[in-house]
Amino acid sequence: MRQFFGMSQSGNLQEAVRGLEKPQLIMLLSNSDQFEAHVKKLEDLYPGVPSIGCIGMCYDTRVVEKGVGVIAFCDGVSAVANVLEEVSVMPVKYIERLEKNVREIESSYEDTVCIDFCSGNDACVLTTIYSVLRRKNISLVGGTGDAGKVSANGKIYQDAVAYALVKNRGGRVKTYKENIYHQMGNYRFIASKTDKANYIMGKLNGMPARQVYQDILHISEKEIQTQTFKNPFGKINGDDTCIISIKEVSGSALTCFRQVNDSDVLIMLELGDYKEIVRETIRTIKSEFPRVSAVFSVNCLFRYLLFNQNHYMEEYLQEMSALNSHAGLIGYGEHYNNRFVNQSMTCVVFE
Repeated sequence: MRQFFGMSQSGNLQEAVRGLEKPQLIMLLSNSDQFEAHVKKLEDLYPGVPSIGCIGMCYDTRVVEKGVGVIAFCDGVSAVANVLEEVSVMPVKYIERLEKNVREIESSYEDTVCIDFCSGNDACVLTTIYSVLRRKNISLVGGTGDAGKVSANGKIYQDAVAYALVKNRGGRVKTYKENIYHQMGNYRFIASKTDKANYIMGKLNGMPARQVYQDILHISEKEIQTQTFKNPFGKINGDDTCIISIKEVSGSALTCFRQVNDSDVLIMLELGDYKEIVRETIRTIKSEFPRVSAVFSVNCLFRYLLFNQNHYMEEYLQEMSALNSHAGLIGYGEHYNNRFVNQSMTCVVFE
């Protein structure tokens, strides 16, 4: 298969799709002002081609912050795109669509992946989608877009998740998740006074969460929002750690980008040698895929801000491009199979 990436920093869709012929799946990454117009224009240019889209930044070897990017798969894939609606209430109501699509493209775990763009309520959405995908052990990679909107096949939806099932007819697919954090000290916290609906964490070990975070790291209240780039919380999930980013201070509590429940056991994380971790990810992919056709990834907005702060983003994209064609989305949360994670990179590699 072959991956196409086109972009326009000014938001000119015609410029972004220049050279794109006979796509078999299109992913649109647009800006909030032009999203509706871009969705309509894309469908006019490529009628009937499966497509999904969201509002967000994208990249190949450069980042597109406010314009438009188009990622397309060509030459050797089968794809179907669709949407589950009412994700804040009952996405399972539309599950038959996904079940039908899985059958349609004769999905299998070796050569099929699900890519999704979500408008919110990610944890519930992933549980719903993965209830179908796990029957065939199909992996999922995706992320959250901005402004609560997604698109599928030329239509815009709110409170929805757009997804594409992609079957690589030229080889295998495999998904990866990269974590650049590790446990800090022996801190262990029991969460309480949580508000699941608003992702609020009130207390840790019976003490106000904000004060606990400040006391450990010796920082002021105004530093908390940027300190999370270096020190997010983590939740142990089997042999994996789910990263929990801090969104903002809410009085004596902390509002997070991911749901925290009463009695959840949390740890403190700290930033590792992210450059070496990236190099190790690339080495692993190369060892498992001697022939890489394409890599589609989702990088967290906080990773992007951290890498920019440290003047590493351009170097990072150059290093990833050595795998072959690499492009992706900067998301507000990352999806990996049935897990909603923060401050991570998830990707799918096509043989």
